Amino acid sequence: MHRGKGMKFVGDSRVSAERKASQIPKDYSEYPGRTEAFWPNFLLKEWLAGAVFLIGFLCLTLAHPSPLEGMADPTNASYIPLPDWYFLFLYELLKYEFASGDFILIGILAIPGLAFGALLLAPFLDKGPGRRPHQRPIAVIMMLLALISVIWLTWTSAEHVNWEERAEMNKPIPPSNIEINQEDPGYAVYEANCMGCHGDALQGVSAPPLIGTEHTAEEIAKIAREGINTMPANIFKGTDEELDQLVKFIMSVNEQAE
Repeated sequence: MHRGKGMKFVGDSRVSAERKASQIPKDYSEYPGRTEAFWPNFLLKEWLAGAVFLIGFLCLTLAHPSPLEGMADPTNASYIPLPDWYFLFLYELLKYEFASGDFILIGILAIPGLAFGALLLAPFLDKGPGRRPHQRPIAVIMMLLALISVIWLTWTSAEHVNWEERAEMNKPIPPSNIEINQEDPGYAVYEANCMGCHGDALQGVSAPPLIGTEHTAEEIAKIAREGINTMPANIFKGTDEELDQLVKFIMSVNEQAE
């Protein structure tokens, strides 16, 4: 600032003594095709585009929520785990002979490493100034190959999986302070016929949990006799009276879970 008779003082050497219009975007007219300031013009457009895609993605997740399953049970040998959808293509890759077994390192390290390494090197291999796809052949071809491969492997991995059935078979057990009444006559029937598959607390082992079931008493009795899905018929060997005791026991436990 100026004081007195032309005296000039600067309090901080990092601050210029002369004020400049630093907020005015530079003139990029001498660079054809690049006539937009990076800040704030370009970043504002990028932020708006990203916000639109984010809102659309959130709407999709609200309209079609992911079917969650229960906690993993290491004692359940019949359960086949699947990774999240964004890793399904790697999961499918490991099914091929050249990427599994004795060649597992190729499947988990070599092929993914080459693929992602190529994508990282694409901007350095194709340094052309053009922005149109035909002006960037190397980058475009590598990106199309990666995109087609990921979509194909993900599709082949997920097309045969019934996600709703998996969620129903392995749905989470609602948290509750459920007490199993072992003095109930139905518990002895349950122990003799159902505990091996459904667990000592109805939590499910090699079969779905019975806590939180949506089946009615009549449906439970019918399933015990006739089976359902992977449960074969005639698993229950008791009498009609014992079946009635079993159904009442299961329903009483579920009343606590509500």
